Amino acid sequence: MAGNPLTDPRWPGDLADAVENVVGQVRDRATTPVVKITRGIVYGVLASFVAITALVSVIIGMTRALQVLLDLGLSEAQAVYVSYFIMGGILSLLGWLVLMMRRTSDE
Repeated sequence: MAGNPLTDPRWPGDLADAVENVVGQVRDRATTPVVKITRGIVYGVLASFVAITALVSVIIGMTRALQVLLDLGLSEAQAVYVSYFIMGGILSLLGWLVLMMRRTSDE
């Protein structure tokens, strides 16, 4: 009886291979998208931390450089206050420009 799987000596190996293939396909379809999404979230959070840290460092550096330049003509205390006003004005202007570029839900 050629059709009887119990008499076929390769039947257990073939069945194990078939089960392994099905389980592998299910695992790939279930976990691959989740792994990609998780990696995207982790890398996105990491990139945002690096970007925020770099932005804060640049603003601090610009403020300090402005203080050094203003210290040439003003006293140290005046240079600090004037640099804060200048950087505050620049950042306020940038914020205002970004606010004007936004899209509202009415459009």
